[in-house]
Amino acid sequence: MLSDFWLEHDIIDKKWRFFMKKFMIFLSLIAILIGSIFFYIEIKKDILESDVIEYLIAEKGLNENDIISSEPFISNLRGSKNFMVSVQLKNDDIIYRYYKNKGKIILESYIKDGMEYVE
Repeated sequence: MLSDFWLEHDIIDKKWRFFMKKFMIFLSLIAILIGSIFFYIEIKKDILESDVIEYLIAEKGLNENDIISSEPFISNLRGSKNFMVSVQLKNDDIIYRYYKNKGKIILESYIKDGMEYVE
């Protein structure tokens, strides 16, 4: 009778361990999926920021020291305008916002004296 008790609890314990193992695998996969999404967004923003800085240096003839700040961000616009970079230049109070569409860097808007002007 005592051996039946331990045998019955051993079966329950095995089922519980099997369930917990599957549950932990499921939670790990969900965590990997969520982490991958955030990683993709951060990489996309970093690549866009470096492309915009490269564009300003190569195409617009700016020096790297002329760029005071550049900040990639997610806008609430559709398509390629969803990821943008805000750039502020030395000796210029205007903040420029760029995005990338089909390999081209495009000025979307600029902010001057608190007013946004869309190109």
